[in-house]
Amino acid sequence: MLYPELFKSLEQVRWNMEKDIPWDQFDASKLSDEQAQTIRMNAITEWSALPATEMFLRDNRGDSDFSAFMSVWFFEEQKHSLVLMEYLRRFRPELVPTEEELHNVRFEFDPAPPLETLMLHFCGEIRLNHWYRCASDWHTEPVIKAIYKIISQDEARHGGAYLRYMKKALGEVGDSARAAFAKIGVLMASARRTEKPLHPTNLHVNQSLFPNDTVQSRLPDPNWLERWLDGQIKFDGEWEKKVVDRILHNMSLLFERTFESVQDLNRYRKEVTARLQPGQLKPAA
Repeated sequence: MLYPELFKSLEQVRWNMEKDIPWDQFDASKLSDEQAQTIRMNAITEWSALPATEMFLRDNRGDSDFSAFMSVWFFEEQKHSLVLMEYLRRFRPELVPTEEELHNVRFEFDPAPPLETLMLHFCGEIRLNHWYRCASDWHTEPVIKAIYKIISQDEARHGGAYLRYMKKALGEVGDSARAAFAKIGVLMASARRTEKPLHPTNLHVNQSLFPNDTVQSRLPDPNWLERWLDGQIKFDGEWEKKVVDRILHNMSLLFERTFESVQDLNRYRKEVTARLQPGQLKPAA
């Protein structure tokens, strides 16, 4: 069981909202209206940890270890939304999200294969870590720069915890887990070939609500994410390469094989898939 060890390790590095955020360094002259609006959108997006947790608990009923870890992940992710809202409450109170706006991103996700979902969110944590690091560089106001740096570190730690559960799955189900992780790894490391950012909050998750079944589609400004990445924080090809390299590096560690490119990982996926019996390979939802 990984939960007791992960709880202890994350508890030791957990930051305090009052003591670790440099609230007294706020400089109003360095916060633009444009920047404040992006903080608002990120606060609402982070609230979607709530429906994600409900999904994880539903789809992992047979895994009490991972489900227990969700108590830690959910707490820390909701705190990200809370600290961004606290920033707005202190310095731009007119922009604090309403309860209705927050509740709008709580909707049911369709059931999906747990291993694929685990890998999807592992890659999502890597991507969010880089998005927030880039956002910290873009912002000019000292307090929000510090906040984005702090929560980016949380995302990296969460990715590390997910990786531990992925390693555990390899020991329990072998090639079925390898095939699932490699398949989603190829998808999530191929973002440059897609028209929209590849992150769990930007993927369709409820067929009955389509096309309003992504977290981003339910924000007050559904087109915000692309504008934030491309036109504001400038998450360019150099940043995207860092994400891809980090995914490939972790896949190399997980599978004990070196992947220099997405093509290498895709070849490995095909090898593993070929080893599986037809009944062992489950289609992704």
